[in-house]
Amino acid sequence: MGDPMLTIDDDGSHRITFDNLRKVYIFTRVDQHQSIAFRQVESSYAHNIADNYRPDNRGFYLDVNKIQIASFYSRLAASNPAPTTELNYATPFQLLIAVILSAQATDVGVNKATARLFPVAPTPDKMLALGIEGLSEYIKTIGLYRTKAKNVIATCHMLLDLHDGEVPDDRAALEALPGVGRKTANVVLNTAFGHPTIAVDTHIFRLGNRTGIAPGKNVVDVENKLLKVTPDEYKKDAHHWLILHGRYVCKARKPECERCVVADLCRFKGKST
Repeated sequence: MGDPMLTIDDDGSHRITFDNLRKVYIFTRVDQHQSIAFRQVESSYAHNIADNYRPDNRGFYLDVNKIQIASFYSRLAASNPAPTTELNYATPFQLLIAVILSAQATDVGVNKATARLFPVAPTPDKMLALGIEGLSEYIKTIGLYRTKAKNVIATCHMLLDLHDGEVPDDRAALEALPGVGRKTANVVLNTAFGHPTIAVDTHIFRLGNRTGIAPGKNVVDVENKLLKVTPDEYKKDAHHWLILHGRYVCKARKPECERCVVADLCRFKGKST
């Protein structure tokens, strides 16, 4: 434990001590030419950082990247305190089906189809009764609907035969279902059961690389890095914050940097601000 009044950093007008950090002041360097900007955050993460100081020949040093990431999430949380999926569902089963259908499709398109489907087939047994052709009639507006219909019917079979008609709260069991890969399993585990998983889709893959918070060559790389750097207190909602930010602000072709709450923390060289 360091001296509470030890000066950790001082830019001439702001002096931060070990005790300041205990009071939950999080700062970031916007770039090497600018002063330190202070931001007060309601977060236990700063206490964890204070506990993890390491002595060096200057006394103590600070892992700026971790603090930037804590600030990154705190701002997303402040702008959207209760994020959730944009898929419409009432039960874990309906969420599972909606996510299977959402592959290479928009949430809006899936919601239009399930608005007709779920009232007729809200459970595995009733959806199974539709059969592949019957189900196809409800989802034919969605891309790859024939393959998806086969997978959904096969999944309903397995849920009834192996899981008493319930969606399993287990990654291996979920990924054994037809049409369910790692991303779908992560969404279901997180959204239906509250697991601190972070499903990586095209938006989050782009966001992780563009901002620099979790660069990776593939979605597994980005997922693993996000799980490593995301503070525990933010993991449960991280997927939703990131996907919504990528979908509506950090867009693929033209990111709207001028209204981005984390623009000063982003490493994207093509920023418009």
